[in-house]
Amino acid sequence: MLRFLSVRHLAVIEHLEVEFEPGLNVLTGETGAGKSIVVGAIDLLLGGRASADLVRTGESLATVQAIFERANGRETIVRREVSSQGRSRAFIDDTLATTSALRDLGASLLDLHGQHEHQSLLDPSEHLDLVDTFAGLQDAVADVAARFDAWRNAVAARDRTKLDEREKRARIELAAFELQEIDSAAPGADEDDRLGAERTLLANADRLSRLANEAYAALYESEGAALGALGSVWKRVAELATLDDRFKAYVDEREEIKTRLEDLAFFLRGYGADLDASPERLQAVEDRLAKLERLKKKYGPTLHDVVARQAALKEELAALDASDERAAALEAQEQDTRGAFLTAAREVAKSRRIAGRKLGQALESALAELAMPQSKVDVRFTDCSAEPDRWTATGIDAGEFFLSPNPGEELRPLARIASGGELSRIMLALRSLAARDDAGRTLVFDEVDAGIGGAAADAVGARLQNLAGRFQILSVTHLPQIAARADAHFSISKHVRGGRTTTALTRLDDAGREEEIARMIAGAAVSPKVLASAREMLATRQPRPESEAKAKGESERSSKAKGRRGA
Repeated sequence: MLRFLSVRHLAVIEHLEVEFEPGLNVLTGETGAGKSIVVGAIDLLLGGRASADLVRTGESLATVQAIFERANGRETIVRREVSSQGRSRAFIDDTLATTSALRDLGASLLDLHGQHEHQSLLDPSEHLDLVDTFAGLQDAVADVAARFDAWRNAVAARDRTKLDEREKRARIELAAFELQEIDSAAPGADEDDRLGAERTLLANADRLSRLANEAYAALYESEGAALGALGSVWKRVAELATLDDRFKAYVDEREEIKTRLEDLAFFLRGYGADLDASPERLQAVEDRLAKLERLKKKYGPTLHDVVARQAALKEELAALDASDERAAALEAQEQDTRGAFLTAAREVAKSRRIAGRKLGQALESALAELAMPQSKVDVRFTDCSAEPDRWTATGIDAGEFFLSPNPGEELRPLARIASGGELSRIMLALRSLAARDDAGRTLVFDEVDAGIGGAAADAVGARLQNLAGRFQILSVTHLPQIAARADAHFSISKHVRGGRTTTALTRLDDAGREEEIARMIAGAAVSPKVLASAREMLATRQPRPESEAKAKGESERSSKAKGRRGA
């Protein structure tokens, strides 16, 4: 959920910081106070469009930053910066990120519903997912996706044996040429490393031989050689050991030390003789390394890659040269996987149509409670079973919501007919009917109450309050019936200070809530009777006791602390 939001130098906001709570958070204020700017700030965090006119006059940079808390208590910090030149930068946990990455992250954390560009209901490809969620078809759809992948793999394997003969011959010739080139070189996976080491030895053979001979002489053969001199050393150490026990360990190790030094002497004596210092061998190694380097440039970049390419070419030639029996087997495999996919996809399609009718009826009833009483909803499906090119991992059908918001109007695609306020209410209804089990998600509803009042406003408030039991809700509202149901109530106001307009956001206490709801009821003329009405509205629209709401917040914070300790 959205735990913390900070906004600096955005439009008329100088500096604003707010901590949101679990449950239902409402934002209220006079028209033009800046509520839409706060929602716009959240939109920027979702990857929304940034422009220079968002930056407060006289400032060089606008910044929006938020802390999102996951269900497991882990926090993610998201920041968006917009310069006065219109350039934008995004950060996720202080790491520079693309706007696309911001959108992907935002989609997993928060949904923004209202008069904004990215409303999922405007994309018909999202409608099937809503039907699947409503019907509980996620496992069945996952099975369809697995069968779809198996069929696509079978198609690819079959098609490799069905190339045009001319193309097939050209591919065989090229693959055979490349394979012959690698085979003729017969590279080993680490051969270049081994030859490189050998080249170093050959190029320094004279020096190596001289150093080995000198070391052998100093150790064993010359007058005053180290091994000979050690006898005198060990005699004195033995005498020391009779007087001081600390030398006994060295006396005990003298035979081992002598043996190791003798082994070194014998190795040095034979080392120079074993060196192949011939120029012919050095040239042969250089030539071989040059050939391997050419192979790496063409098929590498490493010899491991060259060897892998060799194996891949063999497999490709085997597939291209496949016998009729092999082609028949691949064709049969394609038919089998196609049939399995179609069987599963048809079952899902059948379930979707049943669920679509039920969802349409349930949505009509829900919309009637949300001041859209004459709405007609139809979930229409397109059967694509005869068009393999349109098959997807979700199945063989497409779905789209059709809506008629007023009597006498024909049903039309939802994306082409619904207004922003209608879309918000439709999404509110759908979220109640087909919500995923993604606790901790934040849903933002921007003026979901547009154009309604009375009993319909109460119904909208009740639905928001019900959703707040599963999600964190942020709702911008003008209706006291909705504001009275909030777990946390924030007032947005606009002031002029020093000749500059600035927007402020304040969390209201109980007395402040009474005054704000009274203002929402009666406007500027707030009388004691209006205050009493506001107090009554607060009392009647808070079904959960204050202690329970507080306990919920404490439970959320406890979960957060546990998540941090477990991290």
